[in-house]
Amino acid sequence: MKQHRSFPAVTVTKKARRALQQRHPWVYAGEITGQDEIEDGALCDVLSESGTYLGTGFYNHHSLIRVRIVSTNANDRFDEAFWRRRIRYSLQYRRLVMPEQLDCCRLIFGEADHFPGWTVDRFGTILVSQIVSLGIEKIKGMLFDILLDELKAMGETVEGIYERNDIALRRKERLSEQTGWAAGLPHPQATTTQIVENGIRYQVDFAQGQKTGFFLDQKENRRAAARLAAGRHVLDCCTHTGSFALNAARAGAASVMAADISATALDNARLNAELNGLQDRIEFVHSDVFELLEKLRTQPHAIDYLILDPPAFTKSRRTLHNAAQGYLRLNTLALRLLPRGGLFASASCSHFMKDDLFEAMLVEASRQAGVQLRQIEVRHQAPDHPILPEVPETQYLKFYLFQVI
Repeated sequence: MKQHRSFPAVTVTKKARRALQQRHPWVYAGEITGQDEIEDGALCDVLSESGTYLGTGFYNHHSLIRVRIVSTNANDRFDEAFWRRRIRYSLQYRRLVMPEQLDCCRLIFGEADHFPGWTVDRFGTILVSQIVSLGIEKIKGMLFDILLDELKAMGETVEGIYERNDIALRRKERLSEQTGWAAGLPHPQATTTQIVENGIRYQVDFAQGQKTGFFLDQKENRRAAARLAAGRHVLDCCTHTGSFALNAARAGAASVMAADISATALDNARLNAELNGLQDRIEFVHSDVFELLEKLRTQPHAIDYLILDPPAFTKSRRTLHNAAQGYLRLNTLALRLLPRGGLFASASCSHFMKDDLFEAMLVEASRQAGVQLRQIEVRHQAPDHPILPEVPETQYLKFYLFQVI
């Protein structure tokens, strides 16, 4: 028997009803046709124009995403027990898909775990939280306590939770940007730690590093790329923390060049190489990737394995065309460097650069470079960043491996 509904409600259009019934978790501002008085950050019910219950979610009138759905079960009570079950399900999933790297993975991945706008990465004994939803922000103290309780029950040790709420998306929910240790919880003094991923040690600066401090989503792709690296002469473009370069060097590459435009990133990559005793196996180059690839075209080189893992070229549909042209130019330049039989890995972390668009770009890049590509493998993000087929926003990372023929 359904419980009595005690939440205020919004009524939505037929388009929104269809999207919700197809399990997409967002209601946009233009899809609301009527509503009760609702406090920002509070839960509200979403109803069809005929009054059918469609779900319950966090409301915020400042946001284009007006309601973020947390449940479509009318019998759910959104008490501490509800959120504890949700966190437990998320942790159990990670223990299932990566039991050997539970200390180095994403524990909460927003909508994919039914925690809209909340990300939690684990780096050893440190958890790094990032919140872009007002509703989650209001209950984060309870969520942090539950998360710590559940990890302790699993036998896992956590020394502190660091908040990386310095992301521009928070402004869209009228949330201020801030960073620091979670209030009221014990924590160490240091804001760096070390992790081991695929047998390679990394220094993680979770206070100053990009995003939450380290990109965990490529872990399986790094392993896939390393499987082909033995005896190869590798160029890792946009190396950032040096991860692809380190995996290639450890796998027996004949030589490795790691390039990045950021001097700070290269300093971190060098440190990671030293942590693994690979500093003499990798040449670090401070350069813009486009300029480097143009320069190498005019110089003798032995590169026969090139890896492209650039930052996102677009974060909106408005700039998608320019981003596609940037990807095309970059991939064309890279392919012009590779000999027949060479290996090529190309990635994009932009959600808006869909798989079909990226594949079409790769075909055109190979045409302009005068080569043909033989596909070895197509991959996405690691399974601790789960994909919900009904929510395309949860799938963002693309990783392609080819041989040039």
